[in-house]
Amino acid sequence: MAKLKRVPLIAGNWKMNLDHLQSIAFVQKLAWTLKDANHDFGSDGAEVVVFPPFTDLRSVQTLVAADKLRVRFGGQDLSEHDSGAYTGEISGAFLSSLDCRYVLVGHSERRTMHGETDEQLSRKVTAAIRHGLVPVLCVGETADDLEQHGPSAVPVAQLKAGLAGISGEPEIVVAYEPVWAIGSGKAATPEQAEQVAGRLRETLAEVVGENVAAATRILYGGSVKSANIASLMREPNIDGALVGGASLEVAEFASISRFSKHVGT
Repeated sequence: MAKLKRVPLIAGNWKMNLDHLQSIAFVQKLAWTLKDANHDFGSDGAEVVVFPPFTDLRSVQTLVAADKLRVRFGGQDLSEHDSGAYTGEISGAFLSSLDCRYVLVGHSERRTMHGETDEQLSRKVTAAIRHGLVPVLCVGETADDLEQHGPSAVPVAQLKAGLAGISGEPEIVVAYEPVWAIGSGKAATPEQAEQVAGRLRETLAEVVGENVAAATRILYGGSVKSANIASLMREPNIDGALVGGASLEVAEFASISRFSKHVGT
């Protein structure tokens, strides 16, 4: 099955790593590494996005704007609220004012460590869209989920719940991150990832229509590295990657972003 034309998206989630000075150095080096390698941004190449800590965003924005770097950036989370007495939370309006394009919603660490529910994440998705951000909705299952419910059941349920509040045909991104693979060094096989990605795209068609389903990019996340990205990207329903630890190494992340240069997809 041939892959439909969707611009690949390679996203690096820095989590709680790199301060604002380190982020400047990292983004500069990443942009120049990709430029030196003649990385083809746009319709034929991957869109490269980094998700720094909130305290880094202004520095990254200033650098990207001043040097006209072809790297995009986004927030690691956002509040379901627009403003008010919500100490420590970050409004989508704040992210939008910093020229963020994307925002992560429902990362597995937020779900498990902070107890975020599907209902709350649905409100975050609608908040992101309300402020002109593209939500990257993360879904995935634990090893126990996989054993009890089989592949795709939990991610599909999370996707349906997360999109419950949207209307029209907004731009969204879905990231499938099997919790059992994150940080383990053992990624899902391309066949496993494609099975779930295909079911997620079918679910998108059911929930928000064929047009959105065809246009939505589905990412794989979980021990992604340069050694396995090409095989994942051959799959028809996998349009990119949400990269964790490997996104903190410039050379490795750049190599992941350049997958199309050494393998036909």
